Amino acid sequence: MITDKVFIIAEAGVNHNGDINLAKQMIDVASTAGVDAIKFQTFKADKLVTRYASKAMYQLESTDTSESQYEMLKKLELDYNMHLELIKYCEERKVKFLSSPFDLESIELLDSLGIDIFKIPSGEIENTPYLKRIARLNKEVILSTGMCNLADIEFALDILKNNGAQKVSVLHCNTEYPTPMEDVNLRAMLTIRDAFKVEVGYSDHTNGLEVPIAAVAMGAKIIEKHFTLDKNMIGPDHKASLDPDELMELVRCIRNIEKALGSGVKRPSKSEDKNKRIARKSIVAKREIKAGELFSENNMSIKRPGSGISPKFWDELINKKSTRDYEKDEMIEI
Repeated sequence: MITDKVFIIAEAGVNHNGDINLAKQMIDVASTAGVDAIKFQTFKADKLVTRYASKAMYQLESTDTSESQYEMLKKLELDYNMHLELIKYCEERKVKFLSSPFDLESIELLDSLGIDIFKIPSGEIENTPYLKRIARLNKEVILSTGMCNLADIEFALDILKNNGAQKVSVLHCNTEYPTPMEDVNLRAMLTIRDAFKVEVGYSDHTNGLEVPIAAVAMGAKIIEKHFTLDKNMIGPDHKASLDPDELMELVRCIRNIEKALGSGVKRPSKSEDKNKRIARKSIVAKREIKAGELFSENNMSIKRPGSGISPKFWDELINKKSTRDYEKDEMIEI
């Protein structure tokens, strides 16, 4: 289940190209990178798309242009036995197996396999029968919101919650591959959080690492990012995915940002406390001072180190009588 730390989902999607061995290699990469979960996609092309559906522009750029979307997806299906094999391998590699279902039959398949977190892709946010079925499983739900406005999100959340979903997290998302920076609108994640009082995260389709890292700094509790073994492979999502080294760097950066966010209590840290006496200053003699002389701006100065009287007591020392002689730069005592 999702924990208090940022839950990092490495989105394998269909970047396995229908090859179980490539899928296992992706699990190896995800495990080595230290993500919390690797997510695949579960669908039957016959249930997902008509035979006449065209491809998206980004899909045309990286796949065979002569085939339909149906023909492309048919080659990317994972059957029941492949699911079993991948779940077992994820257990061995100590990374959580997740998969987004794209049709009712696939929901039943994943439920039968004991999947305890259901990730709803953006394209299903208006799919009433689909949403109701997932809600009635009483499982944890993560809802992506690409191509949505607040009314769309409210529609889906109402169906989920009215049909039994107890814990629903919402991911801000933009469904363009890759997403232009000017279309990310990362502040919308906070708008979703405030509008619906839900835990929020970010599903990223930009090139690079900076946007998901920024999302964590802004309060994202879940980060999802596509990855691939090789960006030059043939397939719809490879070009807009991280390579293995980039995935590892993303995890490293997110974990560092988690540490850096801290508790929010403003106080000296253990690491900096030792520098206080060095960096701060004390009230010292500007010149020689004789016993009985009154302290003033003419005979006192403020210099490092901070091991003497703090300059915050400056006004209290003015016009007090020196009780002894001082050499220049000697710290004033009371």
